[in-house]
Amino acid sequence: MGEVDPAFIQAVEHRPKLAIIEAEGIPLIDLSVLSSHESSYPSSTEPLVAEIGEACKNWGFFQVINHGVPLEKREKLELASREFFAQSTEEKSKVKRDEVNVQGYYDTERTKNVRDWKEVFDLTVKDPTVIPASHEPDDKELRKLVNRWPEYPSELREAFEEYAKAMEKLSYKLLELISLSLGLPEDRLGGFFDDHTSFIRLNHYPPCPIPHLALGVGRHKDGGALTILAQDDVGGLEVKRKIDREWIHVKPTPNAYIINVGDIIQVWSNERYESVEHRVMVNSTKERFSMPFFFNPDHNVMVEPLKELTTAQNPAKYKAYNWGKFMANRKRSNFKKLDVENIQIYHFRIKLDESS
Repeated sequence: MGEVDPAFIQAVEHRPKLAIIEAEGIPLIDLSVLSSHESSYPSSTEPLVAEIGEACKNWGFFQVINHGVPLEKREKLELASREFFAQSTEEKSKVKRDEVNVQGYYDTERTKNVRDWKEVFDLTVKDPTVIPASHEPDDKELRKLVNRWPEYPSELREAFEEYAKAMEKLSYKLLELISLSLGLPEDRLGGFFDDHTSFIRLNHYPPCPIPHLALGVGRHKDGGALTILAQDDVGGLEVKRKIDREWIHVKPTPNAYIINVGDIIQVWSNERYESVEHRVMVNSTKERFSMPFFFNPDHNVMVEPLKELTTAQNPAKYKAYNWGKFMANRKRSNFKKLDVENIQIYHFRIKLDESS
């Protein structure tokens, strides 16, 4: 990444602490009970549903093991990712994304208007994926995002497509469990994802000479429904613990996935579950790789608190918003530094005097 650009340097209050606090008590949830129950959730899964609910409520994230994703599919894509990022910038830039099609390679992403110390390669699960052409509310035009496939490594496409199918399957399982944990039918949320806008991001964090000043990804919450993260053994993910707002390090667990509750689940649940703020530390000596799967609904879904979870005593806390427009608004910061913080769900939060 060349000389250190001041754009990477975090404000003093957001700089990482090099003294790491290891997270303790992070829910590690075993999904093996699901392997013999593909079609429905009998009473034997009730403890699992309760575990999921507690994790979503108290932490906003958890880890899963025995999740059914074959290790060889994950390793195949991880290897292809490493081979892709090992190429020259010139080669990687042949599949560089742009404002028209935001799929592809990129190395100047910003979070909270500060540049991240990373390079990424984004690929949608559905190819093509239909989204709004712009963030403007009155613009009804749609456009298609098409994946850009590099010449090398040639096996990346097959590895991606196999892994994406496994991620979809796990996502729907988790969605059903979360729905049940909210007291809803298992299929209550699935209909929002018929033509979903999900994508996988391949992340590469090179060694950083200023780990006390920069972040791989700055503090943020995920705007979608769920994030399923595969990280290597280097680690770097930090999560803001709800009980004391302290940044804590999530130690990698071999072959586990880290699950984030996203903003959409927070809105659907009317804040019974909360999206968790997180960030990524950089390492001065080691490179790091990760692969988050962002499970996002159809572009035309209006996101609002579910009617079953609102009452006169607990009215809806958010106005409805369109997911596609929200996502299009978020993508704007990929290409230019905004004068204000990018759109967040709190912009749609209903003030007490509005609901009375």
